[in-house]
Amino acid sequence: MATERLTRRTADTVEENPVRLDTDKAEQIVGALNRDLADAYVLYHQLHKHHWNVEGAEHHDIHVWLQEAYEDVEEAADDVAERIQALGGVPHAGMPALAEAATVEAEDEDVYDIRTSLANDLEMYGDIIESYRDHIGLAENLGDHATGEMLRQQLLDLEEHAHVIDHYLEDDTLVLESATR
Repeated sequence: MATERLTRRTADTVEENPVRLDTDKAEQIVGALNRDLADAYVLYHQLHKHHWNVEGAEHHDIHVWLQEAYEDVEEAADDVAERIQALGGVPHAGMPALAEAATVEAEDEDVYDIRTSLANDLEMYGDIIESYRDHIGLAENLGDHATGEMLRQQLLDLEEHAHVIDHYLEDDTLVLESATR
């Protein structure tokens, strides 16, 4: 039995939108938001990896915090995808499109000590924070104040997470282990 498939919207296109933002402006913002969405999923998976693999004296507290962090990132990604829809765009949803659009790179599959893992997370947060600042400026310059405001609110969370990681990385916060056991 053949199944007819009807494509309602084609990926990488932007249609007229109900928020009355010119399509050419919406295209620029949708492109930026799709990069933010892709970066969010890279960060989400890295934080989740570290949540699964954290060990040591502060295992429980860091394990719980990492879960809160990746859940916050997932919620923000959902908001970004919904904003892309509101602007007439199609949010990236498949792994190939997300991987291609991402501007941050996840660490490899190896498991590292938590200090290294958190340092890698902090680096990724920093890159994403810088990108958000650029995208807030882009949205504001194109007259999309709602997207700018959404990204500002998310930026506060990103900066708070980076701040927490920075505190975890202080010398007196984590137990320092030797490389040999």
